[in-house]
Amino acid sequence: MEAKRIAVFPGSFDPFTKGHANLIDRALPLFDRLVVGIGINGGKRGLFPPEVRKAFIQEVYRDEPRVAVDIFASLTVDYCRKLNARFILRGLRSAIDWEYEKSIAVTNRCLDSGIETVFLAADPALECVSSSMVRDILKYRQDVSDFVPEAVAQKLREYQLNY
Repeated sequence: MEAKRIAVFPGSFDPFTKGHANLIDRALPLFDRLVVGIGINGGKRGLFPPEVRKAFIQEVYRDEPRVAVDIFASLTVDYCRKLNARFILRGLRSAIDWEYEKSIAVTNRCLDSGIETVFLAADPALECVSSSMVRDILKYRQDVSDFVPEAVAQKLREYQLNY
């Protein structure tokens, strides 16, 4: 029996954007299962609690059984080992992303040579979209529906933000 090709797509996803969704959609043909791993960074406080971010993503992929969403608080390679995932999915929007992501991929490779990082270039129409940009727009109570999937936009409208 062939081993399943499991990939982890780690990130904060605060909030989940059309850029994230585009990467997942394009990666699905490459993997049997894709786990969106919401990483918890003790030094960072997110705009949305991890459970809310998880619910946003689950709503977007409610009809796609190959996408799972989870929350983890460990090194990504340790999380991959726990899931028996051999791949880490990462997106690249710019040369700055490449330098940053390459150094993380090399470190992960040193920690576990059996886990490969797979990079996908951002869709040109979405390369300006980032969670931090969306948070800035939300901060001023502006519409972010051009930057997030409709299911997330709907949940954001329901979610009461207190600034």
